[in-house]
Amino acid sequence: VCENAGTYTVTLTVSDQGGLTSACQSTLTIEDTTPPTAVCQDVQLELNPDGTATLPAWMVDGGSYDNCGLHLSSVSPSVFDCDDIGSHSVTLLVSDIYGLTASCTAMVDIVDNAPPKALCKNITVYLDASGNANITASQVDGGSSDNCGNYSLSVFPHSFSCANIGLNSVLLTATDAGGLSSNCNADILVQDTTAPTAICQNIALSLSSGTSVSITASQVNNNSSDNCGIAAISLNQYTFDCDNIGTNYVTLTVSDP
Repeated sequence: VCENAGTYTVTLTVSDQGGLTSACQSTLTIEDTTPPTAVCQDVQLELNPDGTATLPAWMVDGGSYDNCGLHLSSVSPSVFDCDDIGSHSVTLLVSDIYGLTASCTAMVDIVDNAPPKALCKNITVYLDASGNANITASQVDGGSSDNCGNYSLSVFPHSFSCANIGLNSVLLTATDAGGLSSNCNADILVQDTTAPTAICQNIALSLSSGTSVSITASQVNNNSSDNCGIAAISLNQYTFDCDNIGTNYVTLTVSDP
């Protein structure tokens, strides 16, 4: 049996009918000359969160065997990273307890099933003179990452107007080369810090009847404007009488929302 492999000294004894004997010795060597049989199977190997993967020999062994039992097995190559995504040929080498070897080839499909990690940060944006503001995904990116480093960022919504003044929630999406994605939410504080533009026009009043005359702010307003619209206009004086005959200076105040 396999356990008896090795070199032995054996004695041959010959006897005749009269009981006389003679003996001689011989060296007997028992060897295992049958190599193992390597059997491979194709497998899929997933990258770790750090973007690397190690392939153990047993994973591609599809049932290798030997008449005296297998001793060692190894696979080459066995270490993969993000650059290896896709199919690769590997070689499985098996050996028995007496050093006889055999090999076979398997296909290993390297896959990345780990989605990127989206991380958000909150920001404040200011409306421009037209009452608009736009943001990019990078502005709300708080340190997103991917195990293979190949990913893109998008944010929605990314445009804001006067109607959005205050706190708004946006969705940041990180997508890797394989289409895997993750999301996070960021708060966008939209502010309007552009003051309105007050434009006045001079007017003439007549005390044609009665002793006083009143005006409205719209009579003095000359198309005042604001990026988010005018909320209110007012004057510091609305009524005039005989004591005001001549030139009078009034102040027009324009307020936005």
